[in-house]
Amino acid sequence: MASEPDDKLPPQGRFNRLRKLAGLSMHVGSEVLKAGAKQLSGTSPTELLSLGTAEKLVATLGEMKGAAMKLGQALSMDPDLLTPEVRQMMARLQNQAPAMSYAQVSRVVQEELGAPPEALFKEFSPDALAAASLGQVHRAVLHDGRPVAVKVQYPGIDVSMGHDMDNLGLVVKTVSKTSRMMDGTAYFQEFRDELMLELDYRREAKLAQSFAKSVARLPDLYVPQVIEERSAHRVLTLELLEGQTLKDWVTTSPDSAERFRVARQLIRATYGPFLDAGEIHADPHPGNFMVMPDGRMGLLDFGSIKRFSPGFIAANRRMFQQALRLETLDVLSLCREVGFSVELPEAEAEVLLREVLHIAGRPMRTAPYDYGTCDINRDMRNHFTRNAARIMRIRPPPEAMMFFRATGGLAQNLRLVGAQGDFRQVFLEVGALVGE
Repeated sequence: MASEPDDKLPPQGRFNRLRKLAGLSMHVGSEVLKAGAKQLSGTSPTELLSLGTAEKLVATLGEMKGAAMKLGQALSMDPDLLTPEVRQMMARLQNQAPAMSYAQVSRVVQEELGAPPEALFKEFSPDALAAASLGQVHRAVLHDGRPVAVKVQYPGIDVSMGHDMDNLGLVVKTVSKTSRMMDGTAYFQEFRDELMLELDYRREAKLAQSFAKSVARLPDLYVPQVIEERSAHRVLTLELLEGQTLKDWVTTSPDSAERFRVARQLIRATYGPFLDAGEIHADPHPGNFMVMPDGRMGLLDFGSIKRFSPGFIAANRRMFQQALRLETLDVLSLCREVGFSVELPEAEAEVLLREVLHIAGRPMRTAPYDYGTCDINRDMRNHFTRNAARIMRIRPPPEAMMFFRATGGLAQNLRLVGAQGDFRQVFLEVGALVGE
């Protein structure tokens, strides 16, 4: 990827960023409304967004980076909202954002590590290997010959992220004042805290080392080694993994056996560390999973590893095990143990929650299961839409937001892979990692 001039850095200023998003929202909103009108009139469109609008989204969100770009990454994963052509364009946000110049990269490395890249590495590619929401990655070689990936944070992205969170927080605060049921303050604070923590690459290095221990019992998964002496607050150096990211691998037309193997690894990568060690990879876009030549799955980007409270983990472990045994769940008691608050009559809440678990648990009950035609996310969205007023009175704990982000992204990735097979057995294998 060719380097770009310094004006490719994220635009600064709270109101400047708000203005860019507002203009984009008006453009996209107008097109979505027109698509909805065509559906109501019986002339159903083939796509929610045109390729032209998607290109504008990619350009603007890619330029803004930060939280705005993360939202675009999430949008690019949903197969029920966008056509394959539009999703393919939006997928550029996963690791192909406009890159900052090498001069900027060199300055950040010098400020953080005390010397320019040429002095710290035997080789350092001036072109970005990947460019994403908070920083970009460069291929390099240590003086001992080991190939590494060096992630360098965009200058000023911490301020830009803070401005994005201030703008979003104002919206949340305004909406929350309209009704107690609409109060999303605690969820926004959880989202904000987790996102801002991703700016500290020293923290990410420690999370990567911890996550490597969490997947140690799963030898088909691999976490790259951290190079501590070449890492700092805004620079993170990791062992370079060779292979194809999930989004590139699926374009190679893998056979059914390969699809099942990779789908199994995705399930193990999500639920294995959660059930065994109480932490989860909560940024599941396809650019963060690598299909390696030796058959292992490499895991990337550890800034959003979420560690949960003991009560949340214990209740979810018990729910998972009972679901695998096909037992009738006491859903209200389990959800309350997880940390849910319920402001509905118990019988009414139980029906709603039982349907959620019924939809989510299909692959655990059915063998074989076809993820290529999986409708879990669509049916869950429809269930929430039909029962919105009542479901809003069943409130999960704030920490659950990152769990839902991880497991919802897993379902989308599994549909992307499109494997079919005995996934009940895969979930049984994962469940065997822990006892009751």
